[in-house]
Amino acid sequence: MLGSTLWLTLATLTGLAAGFAREWLLVAAWGAGSQSDAFLVSMFLPEALRMSLAAGLLSAAALPLYQQRPADRQQRWLGGMAPRLLLTGVALSAVLAIGAGFLVRLIGPGLDADGYAQAASGLRWLAWCAPGFMLHALFCIPLQARSRFVLAGLGSLLFNLPPVIYLATFSHAATSTGLASACVLGSVLMPGVLLPALYRSGWRPWQWQSEAGAVRELLQRIGPLLSSNLASQGLALLERMVASLLGEGAVTWVNLARKLINLPLIALMSLNQVLLGLMSGSAGEQRLSLLRRGLGSATLLTLPAVAGLIGAAGALVTLLLPNQSHEGPLPELLAWFAVPLMFGAWNALLARYAYAAGDTRLPLNCELIGSLCNALLLATLPDHDGETGQQHYQQQNAQVFPELGRLDEMRWGEWHPARVQLLQLFGRNRAQRFADNGGQLRHVTA
Repeated sequence: MLGSTLWLTLATLTGLAAGFAREWLLVAAWGAGSQSDAFLVSMFLPEALRMSLAAGLLSAAALPLYQQRPADRQQRWLGGMAPRLLLTGVALSAVLAIGAGFLVRLIGPGLDADGYAQAASGLRWLAWCAPGFMLHALFCIPLQARSRFVLAGLGSLLFNLPPVIYLATFSHAATSTGLASACVLGSVLMPGVLLPALYRSGWRPWQWQSEAGAVRELLQRIGPLLSSNLASQGLALLERMVASLLGEGAVTWVNLARKLINLPLIALMSLNQVLLGLMSGSAGEQRLSLLRRGLGSATLLTLPAVAGLIGAAGALVTLLLPNQSHEGPLPELLAWFAVPLMFGAWNALLARYAYAAGDTRLPLNCELIGSLCNALLLATLPDHDGETGQQHYQQQNAQVFPELGRLDEMRWGEWHPARVQLLQLFGRNRAQRFADNGGQLRHVTA
């Protein structure tokens, strides 16, 4: 188990690093200007689809359906789903390509006329990533059922590898069309690499055998997951829209900072999975003790990363992008993005504490409350604080409010006072309400 976890973590980290390398090379080739902003706007919807599927939008619903069938029916189920999902991906690609002009105006309302034209052209190419994404998500299900997580976890690396090679090769001569074509190639590689393993397991792509009721059964399972995912992606869409209104280059800087800041979080994946397993097998005081130990470990892991990113943001930008001034917006963006790292780590552990007790509603409700506060404050941002204000509001609301809500069932009186003081720095009103209620925080309201 530990070996599989290590290799899966390494594969995920490599994929995240490749995604950051793509954004880094993009800025190095085109700079933080209208061309980069336009491409990132065109990339939003395909990337949102890929990330949603990678997060388990399809597998969380389909994996139990696949596993509950005997071996012969598993092959029949897979053979029936493959052409349907392929056609779904093609139809989605056609919709995105036809509506590209309208969609890019919705996602990036702050672009100029040339930016709209470039973004629409890019989206018409990038739309054809959808079939590959859909097939990859489907083909991962048999591999995950056989505990072959590493091969299934290479999707991000395979997708980002062609655009990284293209940008590294052509640099300033790279074009939006060429980069979009490289992304489409990456989407083809994602399911293509899985085909040999599926073939060896007995699946034949030319055997299309449908199973009555299988599609309806899958849709019933995927509906609640889709609604939750749409809420999350809606917040990301709002962030991209607001960034486009903050001026030329804002979309590029915010996107690059977010990519870079995601890298330290990968170190917490194994800790989260191990603690979820331990807490699921325990109860009461033992589970609470495990949570405290996990929060302490997460704090020890993230505090040095936060301090390092804040203190060395300027030097890091100079190292990665020597042509960019350390007095530009990126160092300050990195510093603000680093602030909620620790709270993000706590959120993940606290959510797993609830999951271990069989409670999936509390984490979702807290996430929706934080997202609502985030969205309301983002809407006021273009007229006020600029790029760094965007992250300031995000770290203060999307992280802290869910944090306080998920600590609902914990006994705060046993916590060290310094931890309460830390929360008071970022949530004074709710921390005061907690104190006024005698240490019992029962509900969080927007």
